[in-house]
Amino acid sequence: MAALDGMRVLDMTQYEAGTSCTQYLAWLGADVVKVEGPTGDPGRYTGKGLDGHPGDPQYFMNYSGNKRSVVLNLKTERGREIFLDLVPHFDVFVENYGPGVIESLRLTPDVLCELNPRLIYTRIKGFGLSGPYKDFKVYDWVAQASAGTFSATGDTEGPPSIVGPTMGDSGTGMQAALGILGAYVQQQRTGRGQVIELSMQEAVTMFMRTLDLAQWGKGPAGRHGNERGRAGGGLYPTRGGGPNDWVFIFPATTRMFDALCTAMDRPDLLADPRFESPRARSEHLAELRECIREYTVQHDKREVMRTLAGAGVPCSYVFDTMDLFTDEHLLARDFIKEVEHPVNGTVKLMRHPLRMDGLVEQDRAPLLGEHTDEVLAGLLGLAEGDLAELHDAGVTRPTPY
Repeated sequence: MAALDGMRVLDMTQYEAGTSCTQYLAWLGADVVKVEGPTGDPGRYTGKGLDGHPGDPQYFMNYSGNKRSVVLNLKTERGREIFLDLVPHFDVFVENYGPGVIESLRLTPDVLCELNPRLIYTRIKGFGLSGPYKDFKVYDWVAQASAGTFSATGDTEGPPSIVGPTMGDSGTGMQAALGILGAYVQQQRTGRGQVIELSMQEAVTMFMRTLDLAQWGKGPAGRHGNERGRAGGGLYPTRGGGPNDWVFIFPATTRMFDALCTAMDRPDLLADPRFESPRARSEHLAELRECIREYTVQHDKREVMRTLAGAGVPCSYVFDTMDLFTDEHLLARDFIKEVEHPVNGTVKLMRHPLRMDGLVEQDRAPLLGEHTDEVLAGLLGLAEGDLAELHDAGVTRPTPY
């Protein structure tokens, strides 16, 4: 049995922050019903056409697997009525619309929770629901800028640098899923739901708590470029000279530094007074980094990783996005899954990172409105004639195939 078997989630999310939250719940076995307008989640069009394929883009498929799609035009009174009829059948509601959208649709917590006191009503907003910035629109990198990640990234003397991974969106979504799980346990004990609010800005700050601890709350953290720590940690170029022919090495302890010198076949460094103690290494960091660089540029990045990591030195080559699909370790762990899509054909997706009992198999994303008839008939008892009338009136749309 799946871990969240029996949990029903009414998903009114778009793009990534909300969709990554509900995807995690779906992976754990919750029945996630994604309610979309007639044109669908705008994430269905993010990057669409870049590969010339007529189906949904990879972006959408990455965040919407294991869900069911229902189309309801919530701007029509009948569509809103049907949505409200669905609410008592669900344990969780999640939305991450822009400021004021839910209010304009009259689907606020007071409305939904009156219909279903057990409902866990979850709201993901860029800057939260209060404060001077509450009406500002936010995407991932806006949230990251406001949480400080850019200020701590980049060359020492250079400008702030944009952080590539979407920690603002997916990081917030995962924290929202954790909050929902806690609220669900409480709901099972008490029979009562609650409202959960999560600010993307505040969620991203959870990833900032280790930076420049001596300055914490006293002044801005500095930028350290590609160097980390005072023992030679950081990025180093490797043989080949390509844009990703680099390794990251982090000899955090004296034992690791000793292992590094031995693995590089540089026992002379162990007897060098410039490097005999952590303080000495810190004072001669430039010379130490040059010694390490002289070794790394002679070897392939994978060879450097195997040698140094095998000797006990924390080290990884810089994986590019293709390596995520081809690296021997990830292949051995069956990290990439192939699923069949009725329009896109065979699609490669990254599997959920959890390894535990109670997970469901990775499945494809739904077509827009694919499960409208199934959900409305199954939960609300609507007959074929009723569904046909809704299709004709533009409240819903027929199943696409």
